[in-house]
Amino acid sequence: MISVSGLSKSFTLHTQGGAVLSVLQNASLTVAPGECVALTGESGSGKSTLMRILYGNYLAGGGRVVIGGTDLTRAAPHRIISLRRETLGYVSQFLRVVPRVPAVEVVAEPLLALGVDEAAALDRARRLLTRLRVPEPLWSLSPTTFSGGEQQRVNIARGFAHAYPVLLLDEPTASLDAVNRDTVLQLIEEAKTGGAAIVGIFHDAAARARVADREVDVSQFTPRTS
Repeated sequence: MISVSGLSKSFTLHTQGGAVLSVLQNASLTVAPGECVALTGESGSGKSTLMRILYGNYLAGGGRVVIGGTDLTRAAPHRIISLRRETLGYVSQFLRVVPRVPAVEVVAEPLLALGVDEAAALDRARRLLTRLRVPEPLWSLSPTTFSGGEQQRVNIARGFAHAYPVLLLDEPTASLDAVNRDTVLQLIEEAKTGGAAIVGIFHDAAARARVADREVDVSQFTPRTS
């Protein structure tokens, strides 16, 4: 489901006299359906950069990134948008939503965008919010007013609302207590059983050991300076 080969990425620092910062060089990665691969490596090694390239937020400097048969390095913007809607889910560390939209609608939105019946989409959203212990009185409120942990649980519910064939998870258990952490890990395990190909960043070593089938140290793709 995911195939990365010969990937490179650099950034031009225009505020630093046009200095070029090379972050990834000749990176390679494959993820099969039903497999979870954890990205590891020290801070600054390029884990988040690789994740953003996989989601199409960053353009690759070279190489190929193929997800579900679509090469993101050559795909038109409308194709990437379609891929995100149907195939590629992403749970980031931060919830970004339109203010004043109720939490239950935030969670249901990925399903509504796919044409799922509104009643069914909202029912799925309610079940996920219940499972993630978001208090029912909050469902009709905008999650922009919630605590960090509550926002993260809404974010996770939204990410798991649709059975995405590919999931990108950036610290999904951060800011969560032990009980909700276990629930999130159960959701990941269920997604794997359903055939999802998952790439995740897990600084929680126990969480990583529980759900990851293998690890890829991104530091090996960091260009060395002489």
